[in-house]
Amino acid sequence: MDSTTVYFSFLEKGFEVDSVLAQFNLFGTDITIRWYGAIIAFGFLLAVLWGGRMAYKWKMNLDKMIDILIAGTFGGIFGARLYYVIFRWEYYADHLDEIFKIWNGGLAIYGGIIGALLAAYITCKFNKLNFYNLLDCAGMSLLIGQGIGRWGNFANQEAFGSNTDMPWGMISEKTTIYLVDHKDELAELGVTVDPYSPVHPTFLYESLWCLGSFLVLLFIYKKCRRFSGQLFLTYGLLYGTGRAIIEGFRTDSLYIGSTSLRVSQVLSIVVAAIFLVMLITLTLKYKKNPKPIEGVDFFPEEPKKEKKNKKGKASNADLKTLAQKREEKMLKAEDTSEKNL
Repeated sequence: MDSTTVYFSFLEKGFEVDSVLAQFNLFGTDITIRWYGAIIAFGFLLAVLWGGRMAYKWKMNLDKMIDILIAGTFGGIFGARLYYVIFRWEYYADHLDEIFKIWNGGLAIYGGIIGALLAAYITCKFNKLNFYNLLDCAGMSLLIGQGIGRWGNFANQEAFGSNTDMPWGMISEKTTIYLVDHKDELAELGVTVDPYSPVHPTFLYESLWCLGSFLVLLFIYKKCRRFSGQLFLTYGLLYGTGRAIIEGFRTDSLYIGSTSLRVSQVLSIVVAAIFLVMLITLTLKYKKNPKPIEGVDFFPEEPKKEKKNKKGKASNADLKTLAQKREEKMLKAEDTSEKNL
């Protein structure tokens, strides 16, 4: 089923939502471009553009920025799919051929974030970049990508919640089919659903939460950023809090083993708590000992200069070298002037 009619409680008429953006044949091969992938790619592009803008303002080396982007992209895709497959292994163990079909959905955001950050950390070590400043840039970019990307779930009619009588309740043939197929499974987990009633559009909740959180980070960035890592810690606190709440409404959560504990909800609570403690600790540390925020790039020659001028004075050997260079320049200038005469 590539399209379905979606209804919202506050609207009298429904509207058609197609999961396929385009289909064509190229050199004898049928190619299908789905809205899910296109929307995620668009969110990714906006996130990259924002990250590039910040990298430019922070005078970050373009080549190093591209290295981070490439490594983070591959790490994110791999991590997102691996995370999802691991917690749905009961299904994929019998459908190994579907593991790599990411265009059908099944990319876990937390897995993507973990994979991208690990790849970025390794690349930062190799390229001698300030990882904490890079995290600040990434936090804002992630919120843009996540806020836009969630609409890919709308195109697929997935990532929705349990029943609701709120005006924005959503229902479609796809939501009904899914709930009919999983009604007994959800009942065992303590979630009672009516497949023929509207459901929470949780994709919309998370999209709005992410975009709102981006505005909060933007304000902090412009008005009160005090130390490296502050923006990313705030990102983790905000996103973790929102995801922990929203995940409780969803009907397609990944669960820990045979328990009723939702993986993303537990992880969100842990992340939000840890990041809150770290944010408070580093804020208090900054207030006791304020320091200017360093740049993103670290160059090999800079530490040497700092060691050389540790006490504010150069060594006698250095002074002699500088004097000799000045004398040579002066002699060359005199020779040139004499020739001109």
